[in-house]
Amino acid sequence: MALPEGRYGKPRRPASPWIRWSLAVIAVLIGSLVAWVGYQNLGTKPVEGKQTAFEVLDDSSVEITFEVVRQTPEDAVVCIVRARSQDGDEAGRREVLVPPGADSVRGTTVLKTSKPPVTGEVFGCSYQVPEYLSTR
Repeated sequence: MALPEGRYGKPRRPASPWIRWSLAVIAVLIGSLVAWVGYQNLGTKPVEGKQTAFEVLDDSSVEITFEVVRQTPEDAVVCIVRARSQDGDEAGRREVLVPPGADSVRGTTVLKTSKPPVTGEVFGCSYQVPEYLSTR
C-alpha cells in the first residue's frame, strides 16, 4: 500500500554524522554534570551530627546527647542543637563546639528554652566554626 503523494510532505534526510556525534557528546556532558551535582548534594557528607538521646529536665531546659561523625577529625566542628515545644515552635537553640579529636565523638549539652520543651535535636553540623567559638 503506497502513501498518497504530497500528503505527508517530503521525506526527511537523515542527519549528518557530525550532528549525531555532537548531540551524543552534549548528552554525555549533560549527564555527567547531573551526576556530579547529584553526588555533591546526595553523596556522603563530610560531617554529620545526630541526636542519640534527650531528656527534658524541667519546663525550661532539656539535655541533648548527640554524636558527630566527621571525615577530618583534626578539624573542629560546630553543631547547632535545638529544642522544640509542644506546638512545634523552636523553643531554644545553641551552638556547640566539638574540638578536634576522634572521627566519631559523643557530646552532651543542656539547652535553656523559652517554652516547655518536648524534644531536643541536632539541627546540623559544619566545619565552618564561628570565630567566637574558635579556640585559636
